[in-house]
Amino acid sequence: MSQIITFGEVLMRLSPFGNKKFIQANTLEFYFGGTEVNVGLSIAHLGGKVKHITAISDDFIGDTAIAHLNKFDMDTSAIVRSNRPLGVYFLEVGAVMRPSSISYNRSHSAFSQIEPSMVDWEKALHKGHWFHWTGITPALTQGAFDTLKAGLKLAKEKGMQVSADPTYRSGLWKYGVEAKDALTELLHCSTVFIGGVNEINEVLGTDYGYTNEEFIEASKKLMEAFPTINKVFDKIRTSINASWHKIRARMWNGTEFRETQDFEITHIVDRIGTGDAFAAGLIYGLQHYDDFKSMQFASAACALKHTYAGDVNYATTDEVQRILDGNVTGRFNR
Repeated sequence: MSQIITFGEVLMRLSPFGNKKFIQANTLEFYFGGTEVNVGLSIAHLGGKVKHITAISDDFIGDTAIAHLNKFDMDTSAIVRSNRPLGVYFLEVGAVMRPSSISYNRSHSAFSQIEPSMVDWEKALHKGHWFHWTGITPALTQGAFDTLKAGLKLAKEKGMQVSADPTYRSGLWKYGVEAKDALTELLHCSTVFIGGVNEINEVLGTDYGYTNEEFIEASKKLMEAFPTINKVFDKIRTSINASWHKIRARMWNGTEFRETQDFEITHIVDRIGTGDAFAAGLIYGLQHYDDFKSMQFASAACALKHTYAGDVNYATTDEVQRILDGNVTGRFNR
């Protein structure tokens, strides 16, 4: 069976229980995550076949991380082991008017040392039909950028679908490469763009606004600059406070603009990984539905992720479909 390929760092998340700050806490809970592996694990839980490529510490923490991926039947055969530690991030979960806070410890992690020579991309992509990447990985190190670029070039040669979530974060690009230049190079290998006007403006150097009309114009301009991109999907979040958000999405596929209705999440359990859940739902959906139904499926999957603790969306396809069918009461299933 064909596989979806994801590539990026696996991190351990440490967080106090509930909504405590670290200064209040004596115990912590941990989860494994990371933007790209969140997407892969969420797709695997929906029923897709996924291979994740990364570098993980060669110790019992790394063994535990791989066991976690294997639990979801993810293919871990291309993972590289390293004598450096697994990357870690610390999360304080906010509530109501208090925002969440994150601190990363990943500068000298196993993944930070990855180089193109460590990944046999020909072998890794052998059964692949879809490659997903985000702007987090090329922002980390020169080696991560070069390794991703090598994989994407081969994926393009093989005619694979390639989804791009540029996820620009200015604080990550510290190794001397301009984000715009790097992302531009990678987008020339991509076919599906998951992002909105902020990401398009960053890549093109434009200043489009947030109206639907400007989104369409920005999408057209993006497709002119990157002819391989044929679909643009934008997730829109409206924040009432840290615990109450609304999610909707819009798309331009070169001929048609569509927009979903809002999904309202009035009590957020965990916001981490919700954008990844949208990407996962979209990638899964595009292999089973038309563009609009895929976007609806992605929005519902994203909304459901807000109800799960941890980085990964544990929703099944049936659970997502129930949300799409209008069953949002949360009543017992008996």
